[in-house]
Amino acid sequence: MGAICPKNKHSKARRDSHRANWKMSAPNLVKCSKCGELMMPHRVCKACGSYNKKEIISTEK
Repeated sequence: MGAICPKNKHSKARRDSHRANWKMSAPNLVKCSKCGELMMPHRVCKACGSYNKKEIISTEK
C-alpha cells in the first residue's frame, strides 16, 4: 500500500491476487414449488405470483 515506507509495501502478485476474486457470479435459480418456473430463491414467482405455495400476487391471464 504505502510507497513511502517500502518495508510495508505489498508485492504486485499479492495485490493482483486480491483483485482476482472480484468476479461476477451467475444468479442462483430454483424451481417454483407451484408452477415449476425458474426463479430466484426467497422471492415471489413472476410467472404465477406465489411464494411458498401460497398466492401472493393475483395474476390475470
